Amino acid sequence: MIYLLPLFTVFIWGMNAIASKMAASIIEPSAMSFYRWLFAIVILTPFCLVKVIRLWGEIKPNLAKLACLGLLGMVINQSCGYYAAVTTTASNMALISSLVPLMAIFLSVPLLGKPISLNGIIGGAISLIGLAYMLGKGDMLFFLSQSITQGDGLMVIASLAYALYCVLLKRWKMHLPNTILIYMQGFCAMVMLAPIWLTSDQLLPPVDSVPIILFASIAASIAAPWMWIKSIDAIGADNSAMFMNLLPVVAVTLAATTLGETIHIYHLIGGIMVISGVILAQIKRNKKNDNIEPTILNNDPAQ
Repeated sequence: MIYLLPLFTVFIWGMNAIASKMAASIIEPSAMSFYRWLFAIVILTPFCLVKVIRLWGEIKPNLAKLACLGLLGMVINQSCGYYAAVTTTASNMALISSLVPLMAIFLSVPLLGKPISLNGIIGGAISLIGLAYMLGKGDMLFFLSQSITQGDGLMVIASLAYALYCVLLKRWKMHLPNTILIYMQGFCAMVMLAPIWLTSDQLLPPVDSVPIILFASIAASIAAPWMWIKSIDAIGADNSAMFMNLLPVVAVTLAATTLGETIHIYHLIGGIMVISGVILAQIKRNKKNDNIEPTILNNDPAQ
């Protein structure tokens, strides 16, 4: 039964990719990003404020790091994801996001001083070829004649920001409870997102967008991270990491069934190559106990 924790977490994050696509036609991305964390902070404050006051002496020296993590994991990652949803499909968003563990492995070289294994290099090459095949719709030479869509490009930026977030979270080991880490990063992100929200044409969220905002705030930003942390405690980081490879499968399936997105053969071939490359890179590092722990605290890499 304990394996239901990471499974439910991945399912929620997969659903959130669909919610992001649905939100694109209802609410402006800048407003969606802001309200997601405004609602989450309002919900968390009664449970976290007293702890923040009590631990302020330990929090204050880490404020710059917490703000940086909030900028990467919540502002850049999520904002780019919501803007990407305007011009790309939920399927593409999920498949591009599946590269996050691989990006984290390569970023760990300069930031954590960890070597890349041969499997990591081969897995990276396979994943990049698969990504190019998918984005080029089966044409590997697509990028020589034209650029990728804006949405796909934004998802690459979002994924890179989140990979950097994961690596820095491991580099900056802050001895604070996970709930406080989530709360403080979310609070910093909310403050940084406020000026972007003020540029929205419609400041108040449309009524139709409220269920989506609540899902993103409660399920994707609070419940899923809590279950993920419990999963890591119960079955370990390595076993939990393998469930993340199911995320694009869940999201693509939901995109086809709920949004009516057409899944083409290049999605299947490219997606299989991307996921296979990521798994290959993880297997070698896991055997050496040298993997990037999937301590995903505050959002979903698939948006």
